[in-house]
Amino acid sequence: MDYILTTRALSKHYSHFKALNGLSMHVPKGSIYGFVGKNGAGKTTLIRLICGLQNPTSGDYSLYNISNGSSAILNARRRIGAVVETPSIYLNMTAEENLKQQYQILGLPSFDGIPDLLKLVGLENTGKKKAKNFSLGMRQRLGIAVALAGDPDFLVLDEPANGLDPQGIIEIRELILKLNHERQITVLISSHILDELSRLATHYGFIDRGHMVKEISARDLEAACRKCVQIKVSDIQALSRVLDNMGLEYRILSESQADIYSEINVTRLSLALVQENCEILSLHEHDESLESYYMNLLGGASHE
Repeated sequence: MDYILTTRALSKHYSHFKALNGLSMHVPKGSIYGFVGKNGAGKTTLIRLICGLQNPTSGDYSLYNISNGSSAILNARRRIGAVVETPSIYLNMTAEENLKQQYQILGLPSFDGIPDLLKLVGLENTGKKKAKNFSLGMRQRLGIAVALAGDPDFLVLDEPANGLDPQGIIEIRELILKLNHERQITVLISSHILDELSRLATHYGFIDRGHMVKEISARDLEAACRKCVQIKVSDIQALSRVLDNMGLEYRILSESQADIYSEINVTRLSLALVQENCEILSLHEHDESLESYYMNLLGGASHE
């Protein structure tokens, strides 16, 4: 697989605090990578490192297969657009003026691309309205427009939905999907809003205390979180025999509980268990969310 970003045992220490602690991650080209972790887990530190705002204490990373120790890393970073912590915009300027300023900073030869960029982020009709009078969602979209000014193919967004109202969150989501699908921009999103992230991400990296707990594709995560029927019985061996005879897929959880992944006929199952002198103690559908998966993952990680 082709990776835009790879980190290897990457660490960043501040005195006695380890913001990143041997982090290894892989962001596939063309993906929307959800970088998941609690506040203080190390998400923003990683973003600051790859953007060249700070240097790692140890370990290394590669952008487009170029190591951070290479002189060519500066050119690789020019292919990144980033919104770190808060959008880098001038509040006393209009959206167009903000983009002209960024174009000048980047040394771009003309302002011809600005109208299309404003239209892309839905700010083409803001006219002379200054950014200080924008909603939070509009400011976030302007920040993304500024990050896109250099025509990057890797966009890094630090908590892009933080503080936004539901409409603002929807607008940011649609913009990110558009950039990924229509412009083939790889997107790294750091977030702790898991419900929103689940609508976007094609891959996930779960970080805790500066260490990568697990990386998983959205497809594999969906399989891990798929719907099932959780059943509790008086005799797990009897249940196993019945389910085997019925050709149903299942997983034994304990001496009395199991998850059944196939569609079941409850009446037929009940009658078959009666023949085995096995009683159903409880039966209910279960559909694990990204949030519960994450909490279970961290619960396991904290005991390692």
